[in-house]
Amino acid sequence: MYGIIFFAVVGAGFLLFYYSRKVKPITSPFPLAWVEILKDKVHFYKKLDPVGQTMFEIRVQRFINAKRITGVATEVDDTIKLLVASSAIIPTFAFPNFNYPNVNEVLIYPNAFNKNFETGEGADGNILGMVGNRFMKGIVIFSKPALLASFNGKANTFNVGIHEFVHLIDGLDGAIDGVPEMLINNSFALPWLTEVKKEMSKIRNNKSDINPYALTNEAEFLAVASEYFFDAPEKFERKHPALYAYMEKIFQQEAG
Repeated sequence: MYGIIFFAVVGAGFLLFYYSRKVKPITSPFPLAWVEILKDKVHFYKKLDPVGQTMFEIRVQRFINAKRITGVATEVDDTIKLLVASSAIIPTFAFPNFNYPNVNEVLIYPNAFNKNFETGEGADGNILGMVGNRFMKGIVIFSKPALLASFNGKANTFNVGIHEFVHLIDGLDGAIDGVPEMLINNSFALPWLTEVKKEMSKIRNNKSDINPYALTNEAEFLAVASEYFFDAPEKFERKHPALYAYMEKIFQQEAG
């Protein structure tokens, strides 16, 4: 079961207050059909106790009410909305008032896309998720099949939704660099990056089961490792105990 660790990262509380908007009250009950979708699709939700599940539902409903989730040549149903919101809430579950002030809209594409945001026949797209910048600032894009594959109700090590929302958390300080100031203070940054370098070396030497895409840079390492940490925490802790301990403190969450 996931729980919140009462581990205070110096400065995190202030930054979370700064980045959190006024919480709007939820005026409608959480639909029972949505509960069934979460139980079926979201491994993280299924492992929460009843209080935790209620907290998760409130956060999910708040996200859906506050953000536009738009299909581009594809339908967006309740399942897709819930999976997008779950992707956002899982890495910030320990911070109940946080609701991504840097996100205005989430676009859902029918397939993978390319760097020009083109999809379909002839587009040669291989991008499954992306955080927009410049003229796309405030927008997140997901491939619909990749998002659905990320939430099959089982413990996985791949989750495109969590990956991109961790990038958004990382970028709140102005740089997507693998050291999100919202979660990591200066004194903690160097030990964290040292552990990252150790694990990268293991990946290069085929001594780690972490996706080699994590070798791209420190920002991608954080996002890739977060997918694994949240979707298969027991396995992650068993195979990567030192890294698990750092991420447990960063996200203030633990598996039990």
